[in-house]
Amino acid sequence: MYVGTLSFDLLLGDVRSLKQKRSVVRPLVAELHRTFAVSVSEVGGQDLLRRATVGLAVVSGDVGRVTDVLDRCERLVAARPELELLSARRRLYGEDDE
Repeated sequence: MYVGTLSFDLLLGDVRSLKQKRSVVRPLVAELHRTFAVSVSEVGGQDLLRRATVGLAVVSGDVGRVTDVLDRCERLVAARPELELLSARRRLYGEDDE
C-alpha cells in the first residue's frame, strides 16, 4: 500500500471577503475530489483573505498510480486562472516507512 500526500500553498486573486474566498476554494476542493477520487480539504490559512493551503491524499497499491494522480492534481491546480500556485509539497509513504 502506498499513500501520497500533496499540499498546495495558494495565492488567491481579487478576493475581498471570506465569502469570496470560499467561492474560489470550495469549487477547487470539490473538483479535485470529484475528478480524482482523492481526500481533499482546505487545511490552512482559513483566516487569511488571499491565501489558502489545500491538502490532499491518495491511497493505492501501485506507486505509479499514486504518482500519476498527484501529478494530475498539481497540473489541475496550476492551470486555474483565479489563483496562483506558490508551492506544492508532496510526500510518498510506502509499506516500508515507519
